[in-house]
Amino acid sequence: MKDITNNEMMFVLKVFKSPEIQHNANSLAKLIGISRMGALKIAGKLEKDRIISHKTIGKTKFYRLNMENDYARQYVKFLLKREAEQVNPYVRIWIEDIRSIKNADAAVLFGSVLTKHKEARDVDLILIADNKRIRKLEREIGAIEGIATKRIHAVYMAKGDLEDNIKKGNEAMTDAIKGIVVFGEDIIIKAIMELHK
Repeated sequence: MKDITNNEMMFVLKVFKSPEIQHNANSLAKLIGISRMGALKIAGKLEKDRIISHKTIGKTKFYRLNMENDYARQYVKFLLKREAEQVNPYVRIWIEDIRSIKNADAAVLFGSVLTKHKEARDVDLILIADNKRIRKLEREIGAIEGIATKRIHAVYMAKGDLEDNIKKGNEAMTDAIKGIVVFGEDIIIKAIMELHK
């Protein structure tokens, strides 16, 4: 999987993180910043590997991830991990701090810290945990805030809540899942994959 180009990674992650949008080669090319032919070439390679499939409406192919395929799910998981490793150095510091959290099953970093870095006013974070651990989780966030330079705006939710919000098309959640998965990739993949079927 090391020979995956950054454009291929962006192609797959754009499709994965935006299940509410029907992507075609033109829309993906614009999002990634490549030519339409480049997007078609990537799509052909990914279809050959059974990572994506398409449906044709008129003359246009719309792409979706083949999430029934275990290889495609593992591919997405690898790309989510890779994306978290390739972030801006300032964001990387936050990722390391968030990875120290013990009482959450998954964490997604999103919002202005991903684009404004040091200039962001706060750090937005989704934390997935059962209700029994919320108090401990709040204390962990408090400890991180005690030594951090920014306030953490944490959204706590259960696994089922995340899935329900995504299925309902909750705009705040569909925007948040476009962030960086810090840990708990399998949980995030499961929450999103139903929309790719």
